[in-house]
Amino acid sequence: MFRRSNTTPSTPGSAPEPERRRDLRPLRRLLPFLAPYWPQILGAAVALVVAAGTMLGLGQGLRTLVDEGFAAGEAALLDQALLVLLGVIILLAGSTYARFSLVSWVGERVVTDIRRAVYDHVVRLSPAFFESTRTGEVMSRLTTDTTVLQVVVGSSVSIALRNALMLLGGLVMLAVTSAKLTGLVLLVVPLVVAPIILFGRRVRNLSRASQDRLADVSAHIDETLGAIRIVQAYGHEDLERRRFGERAETAFDVAIRRIRVRAAMTAFVITLVFGAVGTILWIGGHDVLAGRLSAGQLSAFVFYAVMVAGSVGAISEVIGDLQRAAGATERLVQLLETPPVIAAPDQPERLAEPPIGSVVFEGVRFQYPSRPGQSALDGFDLQVRPGETVAVVGPSGAGKTTVFQLLLRFYDPQSGRVLVDGVDVRRADPAAVRARIGLVPQEPVIFSTSAMENIRYGRPDASDAEVRAAAAAAHATEFLDRLPEGFASHLGEKGVRLSGGQRQRIAIARAILRNPPILLLDEATSALDAESERLVQAALDALMRDRTTLIIAHRLATVVNADRIAVLDQGRIVALGSHQDLMRQGGLYARLAALQFDRPNTIVAAVAE
Repeated sequence: MFRRSNTTPSTPGSAPEPERRRDLRPLRRLLPFLAPYWPQILGAAVALVVAAGTMLGLGQGLRTLVDEGFAAGEAALLDQALLVLLGVIILLAGSTYARFSLVSWVGERVVTDIRRAVYDHVVRLSPAFFESTRTGEVMSRLTTDTTVLQVVVGSSVSIALRNALMLLGGLVMLAVTSAKLTGLVLLVVPLVVAPIILFGRRVRNLSRASQDRLADVSAHIDETLGAIRIVQAYGHEDLERRRFGERAETAFDVAIRRIRVRAAMTAFVITLVFGAVGTILWIGGHDVLAGRLSAGQLSAFVFYAVMVAGSVGAISEVIGDLQRAAGATERLVQLLETPPVIAAPDQPERLAEPPIGSVVFEGVRFQYPSRPGQSALDGFDLQVRPGETVAVVGPSGAGKTTVFQLLLRFYDPQSGRVLVDGVDVRRADPAAVRARIGLVPQEPVIFSTSAMENIRYGRPDASDAEVRAAAAAAHATEFLDRLPEGFASHLGEKGVRLSGGQRQRIAIARAILRNPPILLLDEATSALDAESERLVQAALDALMRDRTTLIIAHRLATVVNADRIAVLDQGRIVALGSHQDLMRQGGLYARLAALQFDRPNTIVAAVAE
């Protein structure tokens, strides 16, 4: 796993980041992912050395062939040279196959491990992280950035190492062949390395900018396609096309600048390298004519010079890939080093067994991280007894949803305590706390899978029979059995094949299957027609039986039978009691009731149900 830094990294998608390192050191953070696969890496290294050594040996064969074959006029040596050449080619092909297959396997394996590590970490981050980070940004890092790493680990690093070996070996063989000409070659090396370093820094900065602009494109796609009905309902197709076009063109412009800088670097290096080779050939040719150098030595020197030049050119190409990978690694490290705000303590306190079902808020004060100057809850106190049904009502923005957010420990309060079964949730394992809670949200979440798996999400180890029983209790079998493949029917993205009431009953069946001691209902019938509401309410009544239940309600008619009703206003409980008590007291609750109920008889009828 990547090592955590002592400082908290900036949040992706937030304010501009400080100037980053301009070298390849971030790639060292890949070592923990490479370490488990050292046998494959060792095998690839052996194949790499064999392939490089084979290429270097060809130069000496060429020297022998020219000096002893052509110069002496021996045809037999030509025959032997052909057989040796065929053997070398087979060895080279075999070692290249081994290197390519092993390195590619390692690249795919490591990138898969990185994707899993990033995803595993991201799903543990609290909702506060996603208040300031776009989902498309995270998707871009999981896809685009890891793909960049796959190219580098599975190909570019191997190419770089192979050409580095051939560069070093070629320089050694050049020195053995002609020390004078090698000295001239070494004079050229600084002229070649300098532009690689200078251009490489520019390529890396542009690579990171290009990846950021691609993240913008991905985020726009995710946002607009996720709200395609709203986009089309308001006739904003052309507007979104223009916005997407602007983002896509911006990404294109940055990518083109990166490509041009990288192409300029490659062209500059090639000009320097092969210009130097031509000059050295001219000098070497004069040495041959003067008898200071044999034709075979010059041939071998040219072979090694071309090899060295080709290696330098290939390395200059790979530097660009490595720079992009360094930028991608930084972005992935930034995600992996984002600490989860909500985490289990080192020694979590155990919750009572069997579950009690009690919920207590003591002097809770809370502000959302994105709104630090505004208290969502301020001095909030509430005790919910086991098996009791308590409704939380109040105007919009009063803090009703925040009560659920804190109870599920999506956030921690700045002061005060939230207790489940007598244990402060901050001292317990969040997973253990959430395991005792069932949530039926106002907007039910339906996954893009079958009805069976959607309901089983409440308890993954449940049998098919248990899933069907939960669906029956939620009055969902009547429409699920009518689907083309019954419970195995795919419900489409976000449950598009179902009505609002049907989606809500799926969510209720999921909660029934979970069988939690504490139930949270977030205005579960607010958007339903009368018939759907009747069925959903019947399912909820069965679900609420013998459970501690908290209900967020905007429609007061749905909670008049609650044991107690807590009236919130500006983060505080301003009234608490039964419906009848609150109506007698007057105040905010009575005013809300007067606005919602057309006639007093409506209230009487609701209470009598």
